[in-house]
Amino acid sequence: MLLAALLLSAAVLDAGSGQGGAHQPPAAVARPTAPSAKAAEAETARLNAWFDARNDETLALSPMARSGLGDKRDYDKIDDMSEAAQDRSLEWRRRTVEDLKAHFNRAKLTPDGQLSYDLWIDQYQRAAEAAKFRRNEYIFTQQQGPQASLAQFLISTHRVSEASDMDAYVARIGGISRALGQLQARAKLNAEAGSRPPLFAYDGVIQQARALITGAPFGGDGDSPIWADAKAKIDALAKAGKIDQPRAETLKESTKAALLTQWGPAYQGLIDWLEADKVNADKIATGVGKNPNGAAYFAMRLRNMTTTDLTPEQVHQFGLSEVARIHAEMAVIQQKVGFKGSLQEFFAFVRENPKFYYPNTDEGRQAYIDAATADLDAMKAKLPAYFGILPKADLIVKRVEPYREQAGAVQFYANGTADGSRPGVFYMHLIDMKAMPIPQLEVAAYHEGIPGHHMQISIAQELTNVPKFRSRLVFAAFLEGWGLYAEQLAKEMGAYQDPYSDFGRLTLEEWRAIRCVLDTGIHAKGWTEEQAVQYMHENAPLADAQIRTEVRRYIVSPGVASSYKIGMRKILELRQKAKTELGDKFDIRKFHDVVLGGGALPLDLLERRVDEWIATEKAGKSNRASVH
Repeated sequence: MLLAALLLSAAVLDAGSGQGGAHQPPAAVARPTAPSAKAAEAETARLNAWFDARNDETLALSPMARSGLGDKRDYDKIDDMSEAAQDRSLEWRRRTVEDLKAHFNRAKLTPDGQLSYDLWIDQYQRAAEAAKFRRNEYIFTQQQGPQASLAQFLISTHRVSEASDMDAYVARIGGISRALGQLQARAKLNAEAGSRPPLFAYDGVIQQARALITGAPFGGDGDSPIWADAKAKIDALAKAGKIDQPRAETLKESTKAALLTQWGPAYQGLIDWLEADKVNADKIATGVGKNPNGAAYFAMRLRNMTTTDLTPEQVHQFGLSEVARIHAEMAVIQQKVGFKGSLQEFFAFVRENPKFYYPNTDEGRQAYIDAATADLDAMKAKLPAYFGILPKADLIVKRVEPYREQAGAVQFYANGTADGSRPGVFYMHLIDMKAMPIPQLEVAAYHEGIPGHHMQISIAQELTNVPKFRSRLVFAAFLEGWGLYAEQLAKEMGAYQDPYSDFGRLTLEEWRAIRCVLDTGIHAKGWTEEQAVQYMHENAPLADAQIRTEVRRYIVSPGVASSYKIGMRKILELRQKAKTELGDKFDIRKFHDVVLGGGALPLDLLERRVDEWIATEKAGKSNRASVH
C-alpha cells in the first residue's frame, strides 16, 4: 500500500490534483511531413524547460511538497488547504494548458515529448473532473487521514540540522494548526451536503487526534509524540554543537508555547466537532453510493484510480473470476504440503495455527523486522539480472509509530528523497502480531520494498531525462499495479522457497482480487460492512483483524482497492505482448526499464510507451536514452 504514505493523502494536498478519470490523449495535429529528429529534440528541450518552470510554480504552491523533495525553501510554511486554494490551483492548471497549446505544436515533439505534453493536459482534465465531486469527499478518516499525516510530516519529513530548521519547525506547528482548521471547514461542508464517513471512521480519527495531544505538554503520562520529537531534535542540535544549552531551552519553550496555544486547541477543536457530529454518522457502514450523487462519484473514482473506463460491473466480474482462478492455485499448494480437508479448512489452519505467527512481544516484533530485512537484502542482490536501471536510494524497515499504529492495518512504503539523504521506509504495524502472519511476510516486503514500491518510486524520483513534474506523478493503478506485479516477479527471481510463503503470495494476490469484488460491491451494489467481512472471511485465509481493518479501508477509500489488480493485469498483458512480438529480442531488463523509466503513467499512456519501445526494438534501434 502506497498512496496514503506519499507525504499526505491526495485529499490533503490538492483533492483531484492528478488522479482523475481515464482520458484520451489529444490527437496529433496532421502535418505534411514529420519534423527531423534534431528539430524534434530541440523543440522537446524547449518544452521541457517550460515544464520545469511550471513545476517550480507548482512547488511554490506547496512548501510541503518541497520539503518532501529535500528542498528547504519555504521551510517554515504549511500548504494552504482551503477550498479557495483548491480553486486557485485548478485555475492555474487551466491557464497552463491554454499556454501549452498556444505555444507548442505537439506534432513537432519527440515521442517522449508528446508523452509529457499529453500527461500535462491529462493532469488538468483529471483535476477538473474530480473537482465536480468535491462535496462527496471524506476529508477525515481512520485510514491515514490528515489528523495523522500532518503530524507525521512534521516528525518524519521536516529534518532539523540547524537552529533555523527548528525555528521553522515551530512555525510549522502553527501552520498545521491552521491547515487542520481549513480541512475541518471542508469536512463540515461535505457533512452538511450528506457525505459523512461511517461511525467507525469518526471513532478512529478521534482516537488518533487524542493520541497527538496526550502526554506532555498537554497533560497525561509521558510525552506526546510531537513533543518527544521536538525535544529529540533540539537535543540533537545541542549534542552536535549547533546550539548551546540556553538556546536549546529557549527553543523548547517556544515549541511548548506553540503546542499549547495552537496545536492543542486545533486538535481539540477537531475532536469536539467530530464528537458532536458523529451522532449523524451511519452505524451500519455502507459505501458512497448511498450519498447524494454517490453513484456518479464512485464511477469517477473508479476511472480515477484504475485510469481506465471500466464500469463497476466489469471490475466486479473480473474480481470474481480472479478469486476462482487463485483458489485453484491455492489448492495445488494445499496438496503439496499434504493438508487433508477442504480449502476452507486449509484457510482456517493457516489463519489459526500459532506456528504461523511470531510472539506478540518486543522480541517477536524485532524478529519480524529482521526477517523482512533479510528477504529484502537477498532480493537486492538479484536485481541486476532483471533491471538495467537501479535505484540509488537506500531502504530501511521500521515499525509504525505508536500514535498511528493500527492492529491489522496494511504495511506501507514512504518514499525517501532523490538525493538519498532520506531513505525510503518500509513501515509495518506490529502492535498485534496475531495480525501479521509469517506466510505473508515475504510477499509484503517485496511489494512495499524491492522490487516493488521502493524500486518504482526511487527510480521515478531519480530520473533526469524527463521533466521534473513526471518524477512526482501518482497514479494508483500504475503504482499499486507495479507493486502487485513485483510480488509475482519475485517468484520468477527465486523467492518463496517455502510453500507456505508461496501460499502467502497467493493470499495477497487473492486479497487484491477480492478488493475488486468488495470495492464495487460496497460502493455500487450497496453491500454493508458485515456482508463484505463475511465474503472476505469465506474466501481468504487472512487474520480476522486484517479483514475488519481492510474492509473499513475500502469503505472510506472508494476506487483505490480496485486499482491493484487492474494495474497488474495491464503490466502482465504488456509484457506478454512484448514477448510475443519480439521473440528472441525480448529482454526483461529492457522491458522493466521502459515501464519504470518514464515515471508513473496512466495505463493507456503506459501501453503507448511500451508499444513504441516494441517498434523500436523490432527496427533494431537502441531506445536506452529515452528510458534513463
